Amino acid sequence: MEYRQNSHGVWDVKYHVIWVTKYRYKVLRGDVAERTRDLLRQICQGREVVIVQGAVSPDHVHMLVSVPPQLAPAKLVQYMKGRSSRMLQAEFPQLKKRYWGQHLWARGYFCASVGAVDEETVKRYIETQKWEDPGENFKITAPSEP
Repeated sequence: MEYRQNSHGVWDVKYHVIWVTKYRYKVLRGDVAERTRDLLRQICQGREVVIVQGAVSPDHVHMLVSVPPQLAPAKLVQYMKGRSSRMLQAEFPQLKKRYWGQHLWARGYFCASVGAVDEETVKRYIETQKWEDPGENFKITAPSEP
């Protein structure tokens, strides 16, 4: 695991994101696929997003990205889908003709967080935290009912 940092924090925030072309048309081939890859690299670099792994398939994009904590996954996908759609349609007339409504990508996306430890490990870690003075230790969550 590799932590990233800036002057105010240290983090490891990774997302697995997937989105598809509208109507699942298999238009991401050859030059279009290559340009899609290059555009996504540029967009991510401009937002300080590190692409851990990614693949452009004929009808969808899969990416595993490491993002700064202030960048919400919805905003990240909005930047990537919006800019890439505009640029690809401007550069490839066949896409503009096929997607006359200006939408290259289907609505929505899939996103899951990817972590080094699972939820149970974090819960156990928090539960085992001890303070020198037991009076300073308090739980944020409501106690479970018997």
